[in-house]
Amino acid sequence: MSAEDKARVANIFDVARLAGVSHQTVSRVVNNLPNVRPATRERVEDAIRQLRYRPSTAARSLVTRRSRTIGLITTGAPDYGPSSTLLGFNEAARTARYFVSIASMLEVDAASMRQAVDQLLSQNVEGIVLIAAHRGALEAIQGIDLGVPLVAVESSGRVGFHSVSIDQYGGAFAATEHLIGLGHTSILHLAGPEDSMDATERVRGWRAALSAHGLVAREPLVGDWSPASGYRLGQQLAADRSSGFTALFSGNDQMALGAMHAFTQAGIRIPNDVSVIGFDDIPEAEHFSPPLTTIRQDFTELGGTVMSTLLELLLDGTLEEAAHPAPQLVVRESTAAVSTAAVSKG
Repeated sequence: MSAEDKARVANIFDVARLAGVSHQTVSRVVNNLPNVRPATRERVEDAIRQLRYRPSTAARSLVTRRSRTIGLITTGAPDYGPSSTLLGFNEAARTARYFVSIASMLEVDAASMRQAVDQLLSQNVEGIVLIAAHRGALEAIQGIDLGVPLVAVESSGRVGFHSVSIDQYGGAFAATEHLIGLGHTSILHLAGPEDSMDATERVRGWRAALSAHGLVAREPLVGDWSPASGYRLGQQLAADRSSGFTALFSGNDQMALGAMHAFTQAGIRIPNDVSVIGFDDIPEAEHFSPPLTTIRQDFTELGGTVMSTLLELLLDGTLEEAAHPAPQLVVRESTAAVSTAAVSKG
């Protein structure tokens, strides 16, 4: 290497040349992405050390015309799941040295979605992430020519999107299986809003688990994710125990809290008379009375998965398959083996 070369600040192409790889491979190593052979990664890291290469956001933007900015669109109310996903993604983007520009909207239609997209594209974003709480968000963005990669955080698996989500169906299946394993055969479901894709997948998982054991799935009760709706529906269930149900799978922890409040007021003991399981594992869940059995979603992991998916698209323009991290069953004191006394009470 000449004295002139040593004096010049090294760039990503210098590293690629010295390591004998493409600059895309160097970018993968710098961003700690998968699918790089250990020997290749070591060769690139040796070249980085030898050249004293330091990634420069400004220089990279000038050379590659990249802004290192990602657009993030959030839709719907700031519920626990979407809000936690946003925080997880922001942290993952910061770790990867990307800036996130956020456009939020409570109600979604084609005009408001286009306005949000135009606002982000005017900032020269490299890609867009959509956290879609409802189907309408996917429909609104589907007809827009973005010109940049799009990753949707949505659980419906709709064709035409690079989708990432926690496995809602699998989580609901596991919740219902847990109750069945405790001997419950009459398991009701308190579902989220009908236009929510996560709620739809949780209903599917609950039905599938019951069907797998030859059990009847009654029509789910529909709430709006709030404790108030859970309380209202819990009051209805407490007033009419003729169905003889012994377990309730709530579509989220907040509705479970409302239902448990109504049950306790009506003298229904948890879990002696009715077992209750939630979904999400909000921070307060372990402090419910009794502590709530639930399905834990790792939103930090989800945020990292969304970011790595988008980076893969930015580097290669392709993606092998959608990522669906599995949630985890957390067993606490709100579920127990079915009681003969509880069944006879119905």
